[in-house]
Amino acid sequence: MIIEREQDVTVAALAVMERTSDPRLREIMVSLVKHLHAFVRDVRLTEKEFRDAAAIVAELGKLTTDTHNEVVLMAGSLGVSSLVCLLNNGDQGNTETDQSLLGPFWRLNSPRVENGGSIVRSQTPGATLFVSGRVVDQDGRPVAGAEVDVWHASPVGLYENQDPEQADMNLRGKFTTDSDGRFSFRSVMMIGYPIPTDGVVGRLLAAQARHPYRPAHLHALIFKPGFRVLISQVYDPSDPHIDSDVQFGVTQALIGKFVRHDTPHPTAKDASLPWYSLDHTYRLEAGEAVLPRAPIR
Repeated sequence: MIIEREQDVTVAALAVMERTSDPRLREIMVSLVKHLHAFVRDVRLTEKEFRDAAAIVAELGKLTTDTHNEVVLMAGSLGVSSLVCLLNNGDQGNTETDQSLLGPFWRLNSPRVENGGSIVRSQTPGATLFVSGRVVDQDGRPVAGAEVDVWHASPVGLYENQDPEQADMNLRGKFTTDSDGRFSFRSVMMIGYPIPTDGVVGRLLAAQARHPYRPAHLHALIFKPGFRVLISQVYDPSDPHIDSDVQFGVTQALIGKFVRHDTPHPTAKDASLPWYSLDHTYRLEAGEAVLPRAPIR
C-alpha cells in the first residue's frame, strides 16, 4: 500500500507479518510489530535516538565473542531472562521452580568428576566448600543417572574464562547422580561479583546509578531424558546483594543453606577453618530434555 500517514506504516507492516506461514512465527512477529510501533509512538522516538539505538544493537553483537556474551548480559540486566524463565517453568509461572538463568558463562564439555571429587584445578585460595546435592522428580522420588554440570566463580569473583591465573575448566565439573539421586563434590567458597561493565551494559548501569553485582551463587545444569533440562542457581543468603541482584535472578526457591563450620571437618583433615557446606535438593519437571546453546565456548 502507499503510505499516506504514519498510522498506515503499522497497518502495512502487520499485513505483511500476517502472511508468515509458520503459525508460531506469525504470532510472534505480529505481536512484535504491534508492540514496537506502539513503543515508538509512546516515547515519540526521535530519529537520532533511533540511530543511537541501532548502533547499540550492532555494538552488542560486536562485543559478543567466544568468551563473553554481551547480548545475554543485557537480557539479564533488563530482567528479560528471568521473566522468560519464570513464565516457562513452575506450571507456567504459577508455582515455585528451581529453574533460573543460564547466565553468560556456561560452557559445554566440562570435565567428568567422580562423586566426592574436587573441581579445583589450579591454585585457588579460599575457604573449602563441600557440596552435597540430590536430584528428585516433582513427587520427591530420586532421579538416578542424571548428568549434573556445575560451575561457579572463584573467591576473587571471576570465572576461569575471565581469569588467566586460573586453569582451563577450573571450578567446573560434570557428575552423575547415584541410585539415591545424589552427587557431591569439593570446591572453594565463591563470592558475589560484578558483571562486566566495559560495554553497553556497563553504560546502562551507570546511567541508572545501579550497582553491577550478582550475589554469590552456584550454577547447575541437570540433564536426564524424560525431564526438562534444569538450569539452576543456588544463592548464598548472607551475600550483601542478595536482594538487589543486577540480573534479577534471585527467587525464594533458589536461596540455599551455605553453612559455616568452625570445627575441623570429620574426614577432610586438610580443610582449614572455617569451611563451608551446602546441601541442596533440585527438582526436575517432566518433559523433553533439550540442552540450551552454550553462550560461550
